Amino acid sequence: MLRNGLAFLLLALPAFGQVLEGDWRGALSAGGNSLRLTLHIEKASDGLYSGRLNSLDQGSVLPLDGIELKGDKVKLDVKAVSGKYEATLSGDKMVGTWTQGMPLPLEFTRDKGAAGPEPRAKLTAAAMKAFGVPVDLYVPVAPAPVLVGGKTRLFYELRVTNGGRADMDLAKVEVVGDGKVVASFAGAQLNNVLHRLDAESGSEKRTLPPGGTAVVFIAVVMDANAKPPATLRHRVWVGDMSAEGGAAAVSTAKLAVLGPPLRGENWIAANGPANASEHRRAMLAVDGGLHIAQRFAIDWVQIGADEETHTGDPLDNRNYHAYGKDVLAVADGTVVEVKDGIPENVPGENSRAVPITLETVGGNHIVLDLGGGRYAFYAHLQPGKLRVKMGDRVTRGQVLGLVGNSGNSTEPHLHFHVSDGVSPLGSEGMPYILESLGALPALNAKVKFSAQ
Repeated sequence: MLRNGLAFLLLALPAFGQVLEGDWRGALSAGGNSLRLTLHIEKASDGLYSGRLNSLDQGSVLPLDGIELKGDKVKLDVKAVSGKYEATLSGDKMVGTWTQGMPLPLEFTRDKGAAGPEPRAKLTAAAMKAFGVPVDLYVPVAPAPVLVGGKTRLFYELRVTNGGRADMDLAKVEVVGDGKVVASFAGAQLNNVLHRLDAESGSEKRTLPPGGTAVVFIAVVMDANAKPPATLRHRVWVGDMSAEGGAAAVSTAKLAVLGPPLRGENWIAANGPANASEHRRAMLAVDGGLHIAQRFAIDWVQIGADEETHTGDPLDNRNYHAYGKDVLAVADGTVVEVKDGIPENVPGENSRAVPITLETVGGNHIVLDLGGGRYAFYAHLQPGKLRVKMGDRVTRGQVLGLVGNSGNSTEPHLHFHVSDGVSPLGSEGMPYILESLGALPALNAKVKFSAQ
């Protein structure tokens, strides 16, 4: 999925006229092995590049998150594997370096024999003038304002479905409140906030096939004291025509005010509330529905004086500052789910002690019923160190367990979120306020929790 697409300016290339779009083949040699790779790169009518990298021998297809061509210099970014490719383009060859931990030489040759996809019919201006823009607009979860990083923000999703019989190119999505546009997304910015549900999405997500649905991850940002509109509507542009709908009432429910989930200082709100965070985009189909339980989730890690999360051997959980710290009840509540006995991981991106399933993804974990339809989820705890059991009543500040590194976790940390159901992932994430902050922390903010 394209997150950081860069527009291509023809004016930048008067001398070279290099053509990057098309199909390419190459091979990466490492440790005596050779991995066959292909690239597919497209350029939209507005100059936005998109593409994918296919590792034929590993059976994986990865989106290109950043594609840049300046003169004869090419830069490709593959965030899914923390990889980067920098090369010089000369006609039908790209010669450069692939970096993923260590630099390796990598050369691509244009595949002139590759057959592109059959062109499909495009929605025409004449058809839209006759029948309007054939879209269905729907907001599945009511927006709820929350204070984050000194600004009031509305994080929510708009689903856009192409109800026509031809491909539809989305040009712009606008959010309208109190008769004025309060947020607008177009070009690369629109592509960055879109997620297509069909299998053909690649990294260009603005073209919807017939019946295709895209999810727009919307963030409306206002001044801290601004009053949110009572209702939001959405205007979708295709060419120079638009359709308006998807009305959504803004929630006026009072947010839960919670105590700290941890003690001490130098806690970092990793993957915290932000429109592009991994938690915000973690939409999963669970129990017959699409849910974003982690919409306001935070991974709490602790750093030392050197700003690192560990001291010494990074493969030893005990060397991480967060490891073994007390995990606290954020409010009075009842324990409604407990999972224990999952062994801990060796720290690392791909090290997991058990296969990751819906049952094991949170590792050793606890769910508290806070009342009022709110449930607090604590994940990745140490095995054998949970201090509560099903049905226990707990009080705010009570120790529930210890920070660990179990489940889908790369290093010791506490994953915490609040949602509207017991299911940690089959529910909808709800905003809340940390009492000591009077808000939610901004992404990667450093936080000090008062002692309890």
